[in-house]
Amino acid sequence: MAVKIRMTRTGANKDISYRVVATDSRCPRDGKNLEVIGWYDPKKKGINFGLKMERIDYWVSKGAQVSDTVKSLMKKNRKAAKASA
Repeated sequence: MAVKIRMTRTGANKDISYRVVATDSRCPRDGKNLEVIGWYDPKKKGINFGLKMERIDYWVSKGAQVSDTVKSLMKKNRKAAKASA
């Protein structure tokens, strides 16, 4: 089973938000997922996402592939953590 870390769409029409999930790569975008590991709200100003980095690191250590969009969120998260430290 190939695991991917990607986003799944939630919310209503014209009021979307996303969850960052670990899922089987064969499942559809909004299908069954293994674990919810974050969220992203493009409408919100300022910090508009939250990630469980320890769970993402766990899945990556098990061989999970990370989507480009989630990679950019991870980069922003690490940059924000470094700035606040």
